[in-house]
Amino acid sequence: MDKLLIQGGTPLSGEVAISGAKNAALPILCASLLAAKPMHFINVPHLNDVSTMLRLIGQMGVEVTMEGNDGLVLNAHGLNNPTAPYDMVKTMRASILVLGPLLARYGEAKVSLPGGCAIGARPVDQHIKGLQAMGAEIRVENGYILASASRLKGARIVTDMVTVTGTENLMMAAVLADGETIIENAAREPEVVDLAHCLIAMGARISGAGTDSIRIEGVERLHGATHSIMPDRIETGTYLCAAAVTGGSIRLTNTSAAYLESVVQKLRESGCEVSADGDSISLNAPQRLKSVSVRTEPYPAFPTDMQAQFMAINCVADGSAVIRETIFENRFMHAVELIRLGADIRIDASNALVTGVPHLNGATVMATDLRASASLVIAGLVAQGETLIERIYHLDRGYERIEEKLSKLGARVRRVR
Repeated sequence: MDKLLIQGGTPLSGEVAISGAKNAALPILCASLLAAKPMHFINVPHLNDVSTMLRLIGQMGVEVTMEGNDGLVLNAHGLNNPTAPYDMVKTMRASILVLGPLLARYGEAKVSLPGGCAIGARPVDQHIKGLQAMGAEIRVENGYILASASRLKGARIVTDMVTVTGTENLMMAAVLADGETIIENAAREPEVVDLAHCLIAMGARISGAGTDSIRIEGVERLHGATHSIMPDRIETGTYLCAAAVTGGSIRLTNTSAAYLESVVQKLRESGCEVSADGDSISLNAPQRLKSVSVRTEPYPAFPTDMQAQFMAINCVADGSAVIRETIFENRFMHAVELIRLGADIRIDASNALVTGVPHLNGATVMATDLRASASLVIAGLVAQGETLIERIYHLDRGYERIEEKLSKLGARVRRVR
């Protein structure tokens, strides 16, 4: 099993390109199930989760063709097996995103209850309730969601909580439904908007994406289209944190600060100079960062997927900070590993008190989920001596060629077995 060996203490400097967003790519790949014509995708990231999703829809009868470095053609005209088996779903919770498209286009679906990472419950009941409101018959048996519908009907759906994948699943189901669907309390994330842009390019009628009320007028069928996946805002934020903690100066291209206002604001509070110019973001870090408290909330507030990275930079910042996690329970597992590197962190339920120390020391640590692994990389880059991160398959789920990109910025990092 691959590990990452980091020799800390080198400030990051230089320029690197950001990849397409994993959290936009996964639902958009599922959208290809809605049309019988080829879909062309650009800026698709090379990630384990993307490969898993392609295998999943491939065994449903979708033709998958790679085009160039980051291009992909999906043709679902031969869709014939509306099943997402446990062995494929267990490694990736986003597999639930096939449920809405399969029901809308094929009229039935058998989808295993999702697995994924260990950061807490992400209930699928909101997906099920919404689809039932649209007329689907759904039951859960032996760990599978069994769903059927002749044709879904438009409905007004109010979700009990803000759910990104729930919003995406219901939006995809609604585009082929009979009549108008309104999703209230909808997620406002940029990835939801990117999915809406893709669906609109396919012929869907959607308004309100990016607000908490999305209106969809169902159509008879969708056609093929071309869509470029948006840049990954979490990868962008992660590299900004890595440069900040090492006292570096970097420029990130093929990205946008528009999706990252809350993160950029916190980096500025910590003492960094951050500037945006078109599709690039530059950061210059001070000698030592100031501690910054964060509270995770749904977009456009501070993202839960950046919480671990800010815990890492607070470990060596001047002062103390409180990190409050309101989205997921059990999302402080990286704290124990950071403590192994010498961090001063105290956990109380959903709050973490982080007091900065003069320096961290390299050690062997273990990644527990995708973003936790990123926080360990950030800590390893600033720690004195060598840090060995085990279980980096978590990292490969969401960061494309991370050791290559970090090396390009001057980090001493390599993959070992």
